[in-house]
Amino acid sequence: MKFLPYVLKHLRRNWIRTGSTVMAMAVCIFLFCTLQTIIAAVNYGLKSASASRLVTRHSISLVYNMPMAYKERIAQIPGVKRVAISNWFGGVMGLPPDFTKFFANFAVEPEDYLAMYPEYVLDDADKAAFFADRRGAIIGPGLAERFGWSVGSTVQLESTIPPYRIGKPFEFVIRGIYKLDEDRYPGTDGGLFFFHHKYLQEATGRASAGTFGIEVEDPERAGAVAKAVDAFFENSDVRTKTETEAAFRAGFVSLAGNLALLLNGIGIAVTFTILLVTANTMSMAVRERRTEIAVLKTLGFGSGLVMALILVESLVLGVMGGGLGLVLGGLMIGVLPSLPLIGDVVRAFPNLGLQPTIALLGFSIAVFLGLAAGVLPALQAYRARITDTLRTV
Repeated sequence: MKFLPYVLKHLRRNWIRTGSTVMAMAVCIFLFCTLQTIIAAVNYGLKSASASRLVTRHSISLVYNMPMAYKERIAQIPGVKRVAISNWFGGVMGLPPDFTKFFANFAVEPEDYLAMYPEYVLDDADKAAFFADRRGAIIGPGLAERFGWSVGSTVQLESTIPPYRIGKPFEFVIRGIYKLDEDRYPGTDGGLFFFHHKYLQEATGRASAGTFGIEVEDPERAGAVAKAVDAFFENSDVRTKTETEAAFRAGFVSLAGNLALLLNGIGIAVTFTILLVTANTMSMAVRERRTEIAVLKTLGFGSGLVMALILVESLVLGVMGGGLGLVLGGLMIGVLPSLPLIGDVVRAFPNLGLQPTIALLGFSIAVFLGLAAGVLPALQAYRARITDTLRTV
């Protein structure tokens, strides 16, 4: 510890270079923590899917709808307990649409859908009011807090999907705010908006289903039921694709490609770049202090001690950069829920924040980068001979 003031003095000597190196390393750790948090939120959303639910969609793409008559046929398949229709509405507020206020909204069959998804907890009075009002809607607590909505509020949404555009916005009345039960149903999204499928059907004149949610009697037979559903419609004009709820959610994530590989690739590339930057910084610092290193060795400082001082200097850079990166990462993660699209992914992540494991791993990476960047310059100082060093001055 007695040599720490000496190390800090050298870091202050060229504070611009030191500051830029610390900031570069901080950006690296900031990106790592933020990207890993997004990946953890996505993975948590996939794992929280119910094993007793399946989703049936058009075999070609979600863009295409299916006949509503399929519901009764699916309900007759052995092992199926309940079926509910759901359509992605794609509604936005404002004209022109304000996509910064985007949130997920669905047209559903209220009775069957809420029975199939008990995680959306509603009071009996609110549920009855929602069932009775064709223009009624229920929202999550996240939307209520985000927009200041309450029971009785009127909301206007206009769909971004051409078949659902009727020349004017759809008007809804908030009839209930569902509650979250994190103990029984962890990871439930509190930012969803549901309204009556019949309202959409009557307004557009289109009787079709985007997806069929299927609740199976035995989760262990979910795969067999999925195959039976698709086999039932194999020779129909509109064929289906049935998959587990987790696989269906993963399909949305896959629309952006292999998200984990992409984000991890970005993190590795940035980390390698910062390693080169930090190593170059330390090499420059050692070259500028050739005379000083020679004097230290002349005064009796051993080569091992000189090497250790340079490694400590590099380590301090890593600690400073890692600490700053964790602070920036924590601030950014706190902002993520308010961002469009990304916010919808991470809001379901419980206790969203900088997770201790991610923070520890990020800080460890910063320390490793600092030490790795200082190894070669420290070896140069260790091997430097006094006469050769002074001769080059």
